[in-house]
Order: sequence, then structure tokens, then C-alpha cells
Amino acid sequence: MLKDFDEPLWDGCTNHNKLLVVAQVFTIKSDHRLSEAGYDKLIEWARSILSEGKKLKENFYVAKSMMKPLGLGYQKIDMCPNFCMLYYLKNVELTEYMTCGHSRYKP
Repeated sequence: MLKDFDEPLWDGCTNHNKLLVVAQVFTIKSDHRLSEAGYDKLIEWARSILSEGKKLKENFYVAKSMMKPLGLGYQKIDMCPNFCMLYYLKNVELTEYMTCGHSRYKP
């Protein structure tokens, strides 16, 4: 991982390294709800326009395995489609939304 942090994205690049770019693309994936296929297409495009694009990890699976040692986890929290409540903390066991009465799960 330290090698990826120290390796620039291309020769002479001072403001980007492999680890930083993968972390930034993970953030874009999360913020815009991209699928793994969307992530792969984005990386494929970036690799094609960079002269030394082969330094980027070629797909989501490989990039995820590179980031795994960082121990960055996430917690999925269900939310009402009407944005009236979260299933979090004391509400985690509920099966209906308290405000609007919709079922938490698809019928």
C-alpha cells in the first residue's frame, strides 16, 4: 500500500498518486451511486486517456482489494422512500415507517 501511495500516476505528476486516485474514484462512485460496472467503465476511460494509465487498477474488484487494508468500513442504513425516517439506532428493528406507514420491505 505504501508503494501505491508513493508511486505517482505518471512520471512527473506531483499532485496525484495511485492510492489517492482510487480513493477519489471510490468517493465519486459512492456519491453518485455508480454500480461496479459504472466504476469499471470510468476507470477504463481514464486508463485510455492517460499515457501511463496502466498504473490505475483495472477494475472495482482489484481497487477494492487495494483499499481493504485501510480498514474503511461502511454501514448501510435503510431509509423511507418518502424521506420521513431512518432505520437507525432505536428504529433498526421496525418493519413499518412510523410517519407514513409504508412497509420497510418490498411486498
